[in-house]
Amino acid sequence: MTKLSVNINKVATLRNTRTLEIPGVVRLARIALQAGAQGITVHPRPDQRHIRPQDVENLAALWREFPGTEFNIEGNPLLEYMAHIRRFRPTQCTLVPDAREAFTSNHGWSFGGSGGGEGARNAERLRPLIAEMKALGCRVSLFMDADSPDIEKARELGAERVELYTEPYAAAFASGDAGLLARSLEQYAAGAARARGAGMQVNAGHDLNLLNLPAFLKRIPEVAEVSIGHALIGDALEFGMAETVRRYLGACGRSGS
Repeated sequence: MTKLSVNINKVATLRNTRTLEIPGVVRLARIALQAGAQGITVHPRPDQRHIRPQDVENLAALWREFPGTEFNIEGNPLLEYMAHIRRFRPTQCTLVPDAREAFTSNHGWSFGGSGGGEGARNAERLRPLIAEMKALGCRVSLFMDADSPDIEKARELGAERVELYTEPYAAAFASGDAGLLARSLEQYAAGAARARGAGMQVNAGHDLNLLNLPAFLKRIPEVAEVSIGHALIGDALEFGMAETVRRYLGACGRSGS
């Protein structure tokens, strides 16, 4: 069954508008885990606009209080990222090709295929970093577009999983166009099948929510994990964190505490 990892970044975004440490990042993460979430995700960025280094340390300590759960640190390993991995050794490293100025994650990795160029350079720079993460005991997942020609390359570089970038699917769902939605789901199913055929598991994330998640997992039930932040934290403002986690677990085919 699909696991739920709660991305806690947006709690930190709200907290950072004041100097009062309200809302509490660790407190809300604890409530999510107590409600049954199988993991916590953070995406620290160089500008520290949401998650800060101290948050990563505090959440790593919280994770150790909940045996059997996972700690997932997302980020671009070519920027300020590896220090977190070397220090905290999370369960999973999700590698995202964010530029320093990126507002949010908006595309997956490209490795250049047979054309070389920047994609090929990225592959060669990632290879030793992935090997280091695995040596530290971390699982490595690469953020990829569902229609990328380079999905199989992720396995060659050492990744155990890919995380399919689902914003295009979310846009297709929101459009109300049944044909567009069907084509999008088939594209994601094909991408997931390619990843599994190459020997990797499949995660998914970006703009998934309570409305569009069930259809996605019905078509691609082999998804190992979804990482959800923006919509989930928005829903928590209405329903509370614990109830929101239970609702998302229900959408994943699980029941919460």
